[in-house]
Amino acid sequence: MRRELIDDLDEEFELSLEEEAIGGTLDASDRAFRRVYFRELVRLQGELIKLQDWVKATGHRLVVIFEGRDAAGKGGAIKRITQRLNPRLCRVAALPAPNDRERTQWYFQRYVAHLPAAGEIVLFDRSWYNRAGVERVMGFCTEDEYEEFFRSVPEFERMLVRSGIQIIKFWFSITDDEQEARFRARIEDPLKQWKLSPMDLESRRRWEDYTHAKETMLERSSIDEAPWWVVQAVDKRRARLNCIAHLLSLVPYGPVPKPDVVLPERVHHPDYERQPTPDAMIVPPRY
Repeated sequence: MRRELIDDLDEEFELSLEEEAIGGTLDASDRAFRRVYFRELVRLQGELIKLQDWVKATGHRLVVIFEGRDAAGKGGAIKRITQRLNPRLCRVAALPAPNDRERTQWYFQRYVAHLPAAGEIVLFDRSWYNRAGVERVMGFCTEDEYEEFFRSVPEFERMLVRSGIQIIKFWFSITDDEQEARFRARIEDPLKQWKLSPMDLESRRRWEDYTHAKETMLERSSIDEAPWWVVQAVDKRRARLNCIAHLLSLVPYGPVPKPDVVLPERVHHPDYERQPTPDAMIVPPRY
């Protein structure tokens, strides 16, 4: 049992080491908070499991939207939320750029297919707010399409809420200097270079355009039924804890009674004899 628990914790430890590979040694305050971070993360992930059980038991439908600049830390937060949850109940929707057919559809159509059924949680790693952000800044939509989006999105989200879907929207906020540092780290780290796209590089040049687009989006699409929540994300670890804790505070979950689990005895067959595995099929023990 102890080995199993340590193995679970090792996964988070490995992710943490990967993130520190470029940054170098931690100072005293970072080392002190590191212990708090791991302890709180495990506690909050335990609460997420309770939330998942409640969602399944009650048939609740939950959508969580993660938006923010490139390298703002959305993916890291999503990874920690889903790390210990059942992927059949909690899934991530990270849609690629629309294809030719999707460009002719109603704008929200391709997102609707990913909405949760009863007892499911869907985390959108970017969402229909692409139109208010990257499409606006990069000129991928017309002025009329942009204005129509802001006319439609409040009613679209109110319609989803009326149908019983809870919508929580997070914007991850970082500074200009912090984004530049994270981009440079991605350039240097071969494990992260895949995260850096030509669109990311262009976003650096258009920082102020993205800032204006973000401010407009928060002002025009934060509604009572689905308000925006801004996560201060310069410190990745604190951002994750704050995001998860606030997410938990917004869902009215509670304990779900569970039957006691009894491990059955194995059935033995006296005439069964286990056959040896051929050596040619065994993975070489390199470690």
